[in-house]
Amino acid sequence: MHLHRHAVPEEISNEKAIILRIVESLSNYVYFTQRRNNSGKPGLSPVEKCTAALRMLAYGCPADACDEYVKIGESTALECTKKFCEGIITLFQDEYLRRPNVTDLERLLQVGQDRGFPGMIVILEAVASYDLWIWHAFFGLPGTLNDINVLDRSPVFDDIISGEAPEVNFIVNGQQYNMAYYLADGIYAKWPVFVQSIQVPVGDKAQLFAKQQESCRKDVE
Repeated sequence: MHLHRHAVPEEISNEKAIILRIVESLSNYVYFTQRRNNSGKPGLSPVEKCTAALRMLAYGCPADACDEYVKIGESTALECTKKFCEGIITLFQDEYLRRPNVTDLERLLQVGQDRGFPGMIVILEAVASYDLWIWHAFFGLPGTLNDINVLDRSPVFDDIISGEAPEVNFIVNGQQYNMAYYLADGIYAKWPVFVQSIQVPVGDKAQLFAKQQESCRKDVE
């Protein structure tokens, strides 16, 4: 019998590494340390607790559904999710849960330029950069709202409206610009801060632009 080692897709490997980093970090957070009960039996591991929380947050599944998958009761699953969110905020807010400063913006702009989009800082749908840094989150609104309704209620552009956003200067085709922009799909309005794909690209130039724009957005998706 021959055993073959199958290569793990890079995106899966990266996702696993990120999740394991989170689990490892939370393992030192009091609630997630593994303890023994009065009989000496090991309690839930950090992986089990984090898995229950991530399933509820990522898929919106009810707390009692975690019992079937990770053998965690409803009340414990709810507690895991609450403590998971508290732990993430405590451990990562200073580095990740914030808006970009000037240094961050310079780095993001350089990456955007290297990818063929000078002046591009993030992709709007996720409000995240290529390295999975999600620096703006706005959620909890009614499920009947679509992307446009959510955008109308979001504070994502408040710093631009108030004049507090860092100034950005770049040149495209000889034209000087002073406002960074977001890559977005065609549902959004034709605002200066959005660069959308071309739905029906005609010609090599338009096809290349559409391919590159969609490629950058898929990095985050």
